[in-house]
Amino acid sequence: MDTGSVSSSFERLLAPQPAPPWWLVLVTAALALILVGYRPLWRITRAAVTVAHEGGHALFALLTGRRLHAITLHTDTSGLTVSSGKPTGPGMILTAMAGYPAPALLGVGYAALLGSGRVSVMLWATLAMLVAVLVKVRNVYGLLTVLVLGALVFGVSWYGSDLLQAGFAYLAAWFLLAAAVRPVLELQRGRRRQPGRTDSDADQLARLTHLPALLWVLFFALVCLAAAVIGGWLMLAPVEQLHPLFQR
Repeated sequence: MDTGSVSSSFERLLAPQPAPPWWLVLVTAALALILVGYRPLWRITRAAVTVAHEGGHALFALLTGRRLHAITLHTDTSGLTVSSGKPTGPGMILTAMAGYPAPALLGVGYAALLGSGRVSVMLWATLAMLVAVLVKVRNVYGLLTVLVLGALVFGVSWYGSDLLQAGFAYLAAWFLLAAAVRPVLELQRGRRRQPGRTDSDADQLARLTHLPALLWVLFFALVCLAAAVIGGWLMLAPVEQLHPLFQR
């Protein structure tokens, strides 16, 4: 393979792309809210949030020296990440804590890349993360979910026009920022309906840290809301430069 062509392709991948039309940023934000807020669609799109959630658990399990065994994704859009290591201590706490904030923090990362014009980097980084998750998925539904998401991202990044790529990337970023909040609300709603339930991340953290589970729910909510504000600002800031309506 010609090293010059590889270097040129790599440079094109990292090069910033022109800012998208101002209307695309706003339209994708509105579409993301519909995907999160409209229940029939949410039942489908929530699977992408579960992938990010379990990916967060898996990443911090590895970062803290735990042994990652398996990721499973279920048809009810729940998931489970299995790792082994010390059952208490900072590593276990960080692993349990990483799930709910993961989609929000990933959304902020996407927003930072998009705000600097790195649409291609964002899409290919997503593919790399999906491949990393795929290696540890251990059930058929989980494999299909990750493969479908990967095929969608690859198709857009390889065959899509610049406008389509930008629209897809902004939609994904807005979706993660908005969608991260809803599972936290659902978590607390489920804890209210089933007060004896102890298998949630918040309840697991309560046992590990001796802090109330509700405090951990509030922590998840604050992280997700802060991420939504920061990510939204990163993506909307260029809009002020692109359209007089949004200029101060």
